[in-house]
Amino acid sequence: MRRTIDHHHVSPHGRRFRIPGNIIRFSFILTVLPGFFTGILSGQTINRVGTTSAAFLKIGVGARALGMGEAVATASEDITAMFWNPAGLAMSPRKQILLNHYNYLADLTFEYGAVSLPVGNLGTFGAFVSYLGMPDIERTTIQWPDGNGELVSANSFSAGLGYARSLTDRFAIGGNVKFIKETIWHSSASGVAFDLGLLYRAFFKNIRIGMSISNFGGDLQMNGRDMLIQHDINDVFAGNNQNINGHLDTEAYPLPVLFRVGLSANLTKDIVPVPHTSWVVAVDAVHPNDNREYMNAGTELMFYDFFAMRGGFRQLLLNGEEREGGLTFGFGLNLKLMQYALLLDYANVDFGRLDHTHKFSLILSF
Repeated sequence: MRRTIDHHHVSPHGRRFRIPGNIIRFSFILTVLPGFFTGILSGQTINRVGTTSAAFLKIGVGARALGMGEAVATASEDITAMFWNPAGLAMSPRKQILLNHYNYLADLTFEYGAVSLPVGNLGTFGAFVSYLGMPDIERTTIQWPDGNGELVSANSFSAGLGYARSLTDRFAIGGNVKFIKETIWHSSASGVAFDLGLLYRAFFKNIRIGMSISNFGGDLQMNGRDMLIQHDINDVFAGNNQNINGHLDTEAYPLPVLFRVGLSANLTKDIVPVPHTSWVVAVDAVHPNDNREYMNAGTELMFYDFFAMRGGFRQLLLNGEEREGGLTFGFGLNLKLMQYALLLDYANVDFGRLDHTHKFSLILSF
């Protein structure tokens, strides 16, 4: 005799859902097995740093998340969730606009903007755009090692759409689809990638468990008129055509895929209640395809839903030569005026030998 296990949940809108046991088991496998294989792979000694394309897709979004050491796979429940775990977008009940500006490393600038729109029982929709740019530099050649007066530019761009929905009052799913393009001078590489996330709030102390996979897509390969050349296929013999048209084929590189599994809890709301205080503690395990596995840990202490202090540590378990992360800290203000709320956040992020950087972000809720 075969038994089936059904689970009943009530949605945030009062509707009753029936989730078959095989879906519960499938979700469990998705969450547990990757972590199991991550533990096995952690014994590898191969270092794959610098072997992926579109590395700008790994630049974190939102000063709150960065101040918490990027340990927000389960702790990001606003518009920034589209980057960290798309399922968290379903937990944001209000329309939001995010503006993010960084003076990044080595004179690079990073911009990120996003909007989110909850649509009742349909779920929450979002859109985002990101850009990494640099000042123009003068082109140098063998004949002109100090520059020939021609300016060269390079940039990276991504834009996409996101969607998330709460299937029950404790389980949400979300995803993104995005277009990616990298350009240097007259050559470029472009492609499409996907993100997927799950978020579950356990019955025990409302502990949050989540997972996400980011930047899943095909390889990128540079192409353009810079690859066109003229070549003498046999320079030993005189009299042959010295200007035969040719093409340089560049190598194709994979996107920087990241798999995150996270756990978080609110100690002063769900474990030891303290009035007017929220103390979130979170930890993420991260498995990238261009580095060894590592962990992020972070915390946020908020008073009266107005002022927050944050701290964390990025890239735990990586040794000094591999790690460009470290201690992070920051703070935030939640300013409310009638039906509007303005979230101002700051973070100081340690990049190891590349020194510290300052991050600012602004979120408008209405």
